[in-house]
Amino acid sequence: MGYKIIADSCCDLTPELRRELDVVSVPLSLNLGEECFVDDETLDLPEFMEKMKNYSGKIGSACPSPGMYKEAFIEAVTSFAITLSSNLSGSYESAMLGKSLAEETGAKVHVFDSKSASAGELLIAIKLRRMINDGIHNSKIISSIEGFIKEMKTYFVLDNIDNLVKNGRLGKITGKLISVLNIKPIMGSDGDGNIALFSHARGQTQVVDRMSDTIGKSGRSTEGESMVIAHCNNPGLAEKLMNSIKNRYSFKDIFVVPTNGVSSMYANDKGIIMAF
Repeated sequence: MGYKIIADSCCDLTPELRRELDVVSVPLSLNLGEECFVDDETLDLPEFMEKMKNYSGKIGSACPSPGMYKEAFIEAVTSFAITLSSNLSGSYESAMLGKSLAEETGAKVHVFDSKSASAGELLIAIKLRRMINDGIHNSKIISSIEGFIKEMKTYFVLDNIDNLVKNGRLGKITGKLISVLNIKPIMGSDGDGNIALFSHARGQTQVVDRMSDTIGKSGRSTEGESMVIAHCNNPGLAEKLMNSIKNRYSFKDIFVVPTNGVSSMYANDKGIIMAF
């Protein structure tokens, strides 16, 4: 049976992982006022980040249309889709509408609400491709991935919170306090795909320690598991975090990737996201 993995562009794939996992990306669009950018391979990310840095108005993103999802779904006998948390974006709802349209043509589709973003979506794609390659039955894949999503943990630390404040993801008062106190908030999914504040840190050493600590405090087993670290122009800190985690825990593998367009918009310059 021909299986296909579809993911919205918040799934931070490198070209190599895109080929290895055989994932088709459906792009979101990124908006700086009236100027619109498509989050695909044509996006000049450094130029976009510079424009975003200099733009003082509200920024935002728009999910892919149901028609875009439909076109991706009908190209395979069976498709699995991975979307941004339904509590953060309309991507999941759009994919569900695309699923209905595609199934009218005979396609078989299951859409996973990642309850996460970025590193979390990539981690799901990695697990999904391994199960497909192992020849596991469709129904078992669905139940296993849905169970994994319920247990998966996603955390992130931001060097700059301006975009979260601008878009109402973080209250203005909280944002002002964080800026005044010069602390780096450590946030993550509350389990339902909403953003929650877990801790804070000052300086890179404390960021690495606190992020590493969250793994132990999460209660998640790391033995034989995979994790993903995504970073926005911050490979040095991502490597330090990876090395700390390797020294403290027993992950089978750790993937370190740069963020693409939509993740870079919200993580902003120097942000770090991890999922396990």
